[in-house]
Amino acid sequence: MPWFPVSGVAALAALAMVVLPSSAETARPLPPPAADEKADDATRTAVFAGGCFWGVQGVFQHVEGVTRAVSGYAGGEASTAHYEKVGSGRTGHAESVKVTYDPRKVSFGTLLQIYFSVAHDPTELDRQGPDSGPQYRSTIFVGDDEQARLAKAYIDQLDAAKSFGKKIATTIERGRTFYPAEDYHQDYLTLHPRQPYIVINDLPKVENLKRLFPDRYRAEPVLVSRTGT
Repeated sequence: MPWFPVSGVAALAALAMVVLPSSAETARPLPPPAADEKADDATRTAVFAGGCFWGVQGVFQHVEGVTRAVSGYAGGEASTAHYEKVGSGRTGHAESVKVTYDPRKVSFGTLLQIYFSVAHDPTELDRQGPDSGPQYRSTIFVGDDEQARLAKAYIDQLDAAKSFGKKIATTIERGRTFYPAEDYHQDYLTLHPRQPYIVINDLPKVENLKRLFPDRYRAEPVLVSRTGT
């Protein structure tokens, strides 16, 4: 979401009336990646950016096998990893979500499939619905060469199949540190389900997850407030 003082509720409500292009009725599941990671018992992490982190976090908190999903910033320096600064669009950061998961229950490939299917629109460049600027870019911040390979392979697979009718804008960035966002941004979708921006832009994403990936959906979200940031 665009930057506003925490008290700017009226402005948020106005922005919420801009509806994302993909509705809960029209979203469809994408094919799974042709290549995926090998499962073992080591907990892994992945960092995804796709617009306002409230909705992206809310989606992954409802995915079976995810043990933690934290909203934050990636792409810039530690000194600028603050909401007011990131909102300027000049820090290099993107609003992001760090997902911790059990690869025996959900793979990186499945997380990619969910990310591209329901968490955001990967064809939008430096924006997402009502939010515009590089801080809302579609990016996968990979942690190693294997994640980079799998992410690129899946983007190429979707582009080759013309899954979206136009080229995917998602980028892959390496060597970027993730910084957790301020406490008031954590679990925002769950804590504020009636906030207009959430109702219009983000709750449909969770409904899409439930509808399109019923075997991956968990009714009770895993919350940062229960696990700590």
